[in-house]
Amino acid sequence: MSNLLLIAMLDIKESIRAKWFFIYALIFGGLIALFFVTGVTQSVVMGFSGLSRLLLVYIQITIAILPIFILITTVTCISGDREDNILEYMLSFPISIKSYYWGKMIGRLIMVFMPVFVAMILGVIWGIFKGAEVPWSLLLLYSAMIFSISLAFLGIAFFISTSVKTHDIAMGISFVVWIVLLAFIDIVLIGLMMQSQMSEKLIIFIALANPLETFRISAISLFDPELTVIGPTAYYVLDSFGRTNFILFSLIYPIILGILFATFGFIIFKKKDLL
Repeated sequence: MSNLLLIAMLDIKESIRAKWFFIYALIFGGLIALFFVTGVTQSVVMGFSGLSRLLLVYIQITIAILPIFILITTVTCISGDREDNILEYMLSFPISIKSYYWGKMIGRLIMVFMPVFVAMILGVIWGIFKGAEVPWSLLLLYSAMIFSISLAFLGIAFFISTSVKTHDIAMGISFVVWIVLLAFIDIVLIGLMMQSQMSEKLIIFIALANPLETFRISAISLFDPELTVIGPTAYYVLDSFGRTNFILFSLIYPIILGILFATFGFIIFKKKDLL
C-alpha cells in the first residue's frame, strides 16, 4: 500500500510540473471566469438563471473538453514511460507491477478530476459572494457525474496505453475513440432511427453503451426533465428507464466501465513484455 501511494504522489508531482496540467487547469478556470465576465449568471435561458444557468453551460462544455483532455494526456502515461526507459528504472526498485500501475491510475485520476471540480467550486463561491442561490443538490450530482465520467475515460486511456508500444499510436487511437463516441451522441443514432433498419431496443443499447451520451442526457435532465433541447434518442432512453433510475445509471455505469477497462489494461500490462 505504501508503494502504491508513493507512485500516486510521484505521478501527481509529475503532472503538476507538466505543461498539460497548467493548460488543463487554465481552460476550466478560464471558462468560469469567462462565464462571469459575459454575465452568464445574470442571463435567463429556458427559465434557468444564476448558478443553475452557470452549471448548465459549464457541464455542456465539459462534455466536449474533458474526455479528449483525459485521453490525450493519459494514453502516453505508460507507453511513454516504456519508450523513455522510465518504466525500466521504476521497476528496478522494490515496487510491484500492481503498485506501479494502480498508483499511476490513482494519481492521474486525482489530477484530471480536481481542476474541473475546483473550477466549479470557485464558480459557486463567487456566486455565493454575489448573493446567488446555490443549487446544492445539482452541485453534488454534477460533481459525482464528473468524477464518474473522468474514471471512465481514464480507464479507457490506461487500456490504450498498455495495449500499444508507442505513444504516437496511443495518441492516434485516443482521437479515434473520442470522435467515434462524439459521433454516436446523436448524429449516427438519429440516422439509424430514420432508416428504421434497426430495432429501438438495439438503438437504445448503443446509446447507453456510450458514456458521453449517458452523461449528456442525465446532466440535462436535471434541468430539463422533458428534454426539450435534446434529440429523439433521449426520449427513448428516459421512457425506458425513468429519470431517477437513469441518473443513477449514469453515475454507476461509467465507474464500472472505467474499472473494467483499467483492469483489462492491467492484465495486458502484466502479460506483455514490460521493457
